[in-house]
Amino acid sequence: MLRYLTAGESHGPTLVAIIEGIPAGLRVRRDLMETRLAERQSGHGRGGRMKIETDRAELLSGVRGGRTLGSPIALQIPNKDWENWQRVMGPFDVDKRAAAEKAVHRPRPGHADLSGALKYGHSDMRNVLERASARETAARTALGALAEMLLLEFDIALAAHVLRIGDVAADASRLTAKKIQANPEKSPVRCADAVAGQK
Repeated sequence: MLRYLTAGESHGPTLVAIIEGIPAGLRVRRDLMETRLAERQSGHGRGGRMKIETDRAELLSGVRGGRTLGSPIALQIPNKDWENWQRVMGPFDVDKRAAAEKAVHRPRPGHADLSGALKYGHSDMRNVLERASARETAARTALGALAEMLLLEFDIALAAHVLRIGDVAADASRLTAKKIQANPEKSPVRCADAVAGQK
């Protein structure tokens, strides 16, 4: 059984993740992890933050000489934007004026802001949105790449793409497994059906 944990804030110093259950001796492919992290940053609707960050997972433990040890694997993905947020997001010595300017008191619709503020008693919803952030998915993507490496040992390949957005649907009858694996990267909306993806 694989179990993972992530930590870190969107504008904090780093994102951290730990995964356990990966067996010893698995070859860790840095190229696959970097590819998955780059894919996460591509596509339609990506914000300005993607221009700042060039994600690269740094393995901290559980891997030696490119092979897993069987112990938990820890990794981090540093946030380059941290240098602009230290006065607001630091664990100590926060500049109260800067923090007040960046405070969030109105919840974003469709986000965890309100429920998190109610659950944890925060008046500044930045404490919630820093975790409930698209940025946090970088750590999950790196962990997913490790899990994918394990599946590849059993000749299990992964493929995913968008089937429908609103009234526009992909024609799945023309898609082979190879097309579903290759084509989404060519589409800004990650649709393997090139015709539907352009609509």
